[in-house]
Amino acid sequence: MEAAGLSQQTREALARRIRARLAVAEHHKADHDVAIVGDGVAALALALEIRRARPATRILVVGPTSHPVAEITHTVGESTVEVSAHYLRECLGLGDHLASQHIRKMGLRMFFSHRDNDDITRRMELGSSSFAPQVTYQIDRGRLENELARRVDAAGVQFACGRVRSVELGGPEGLHVVTVQDGEALTRSTTRWVIDASGRNRVLPRQLDLQEVNAHDCNAAWFRVATEIDVGRWSEDPAWQARLREGDRAMSTNHLMGDGYWVWLIRLPSGATSVGIVADPAFQPFDGFNTVDKARAWLREHEPQLADVLAEHEDKILDFRVMKKYSHGAVKVFDGEHRWCLTGDAGIFLDPLYSSGLDLVAIGNGLITDMVSRDLNGEDVVARAQISDTVFRSLSQMWLVIYQGQYALMGAPAVMATKIVWDIAFYWGFIGLLYINGRFVGIADDPTFVPHLDGLIALSNRVQRFFQEWAALDDGAPSVPFVDLYAPLNFMVALHVSMMEPSRDFTEQFDANAALLRRLAGQLAETVIVEKSLDFDDDNVMRQVQEWQQDPLLRELRSAYRRGQEGDPLSAGWIVTTSPKLQPT
Repeated sequence: MEAAGLSQQTREALARRIRARLAVAEHHKADHDVAIVGDGVAALALALEIRRARPATRILVVGPTSHPVAEITHTVGESTVEVSAHYLRECLGLGDHLASQHIRKMGLRMFFSHRDNDDITRRMELGSSSFAPQVTYQIDRGRLENELARRVDAAGVQFACGRVRSVELGGPEGLHVVTVQDGEALTRSTTRWVIDASGRNRVLPRQLDLQEVNAHDCNAAWFRVATEIDVGRWSEDPAWQARLREGDRAMSTNHLMGDGYWVWLIRLPSGATSVGIVADPAFQPFDGFNTVDKARAWLREHEPQLADVLAEHEDKILDFRVMKKYSHGAVKVFDGEHRWCLTGDAGIFLDPLYSSGLDLVAIGNGLITDMVSRDLNGEDVVARAQISDTVFRSLSQMWLVIYQGQYALMGAPAVMATKIVWDIAFYWGFIGLLYINGRFVGIADDPTFVPHLDGLIALSNRVQRFFQEWAALDDGAPSVPFVDLYAPLNFMVALHVSMMEPSRDFTEQFDANAALLRRLAGQLAETVIVEKSLDFDDDNVMRQVQEWQQDPLLRELRSAYRRGQEGDPLSAGWIVTTSPKLQPT
């Protein structure tokens, strides 16, 4: 068939296939197959993953860091959750290092405000009474980074120490040119792919105008203290201590929650403790805690028990860092036609709550490794990259809704505690299940699966809006002192176990999880509607209840919940009701 007789679309597809076939030979004209801009955890993890997937790949890692770095590296992201832990342990083969050099995490744990926050036993607590089976970790970023650098070097990856002065995309013979400055010396290297893992320097987003501003306006300040801060020692109350059947509270990622803010406490394997303040400026102005002295004064006002501990160890505060308006996105993260990608903070960063940053690295690096390997093997990845880019950004947008506008809920303990259980259940049953089964990479091979993803994303978005609507009506005190978010809840156990290993029949398991999550959403709506219907003398509450009752999706979810309860009842303890708020005496 002559090319003149082909449609424009067919000619373009044929041209791409020809270019892809030529790529196997042509990419050897470059100095490197892949140049990674940046030398932090996201960059090093990607270099190691690509080498493990395709050992012949010639990789250059460019960055200013000379390894080894100090173990207590001042980098946010010291807590892993299930996806990132699986990535480091299984995909990168770091299981031995994680088990011997880092701390097994006991999930997240939250303490909600009660009056002056001077007695932790009076604050409603949410957390597990035992370890969940899937192992996660508290990590020293410097220690992890050093191990990654050692393994990347042993795998034959080339390092260039210096700062990237420029990236020329599509230079001579269609190759990219990366110029690196080390002191007075400039070196130029050609590469087929450029991956930006430069963190908040965001080399390619600035150059290509890819930066996307979002409406999640929150700020953070954090520091390390060269001692162990253990909330479990803040009270000797026997009933409070007896809530845990194993482990101890110091092994959790501890959160002290208040109006529009949370404070993290993370024990590090080096013996130090990471302390962070994260807040919405609508509730807690940034200039109230953006220096070390202001932060200590702010903690004295809002978290006096922690302030007392810090006062005892003020000479052991190691460092201090702030990050204003930390959340950001990108209009594109993968480009298969022009052969560049973004990973880590260079692309998208949402929020430190739930430790999603390393999860996005794990998912994104997997997609990049798949695209790069296929391209270097001669496959056309243009369409694949477009699908992966769309899915990754859609997932990030759904994740953003979990945070955006939700800091107002942190001062509503009953609503926020219930939201946390839902958020973790959804994460295990949806994101965790897809990742463990390799379905993010596989979506490009089965685009018919996308509508199923869209359905769960729509469910998640509606439930997040429901939490905000509920919080607007709720000013009562939580009716329980402790919510055990794992073992007593049958659905949490089922969702957690289902994601621990690849499913024998993924479609069957996905459908089962989707149905369970819809029933949980129905249980949430049904329980809150019934409770709030008792406030018949409050016009605002009744107006919202009527809107909920008329919402078609909520009606469908409530019906699914009621039908399922007959033969397979769901645990009910996760939805926290309230009693009238007591006035301070």
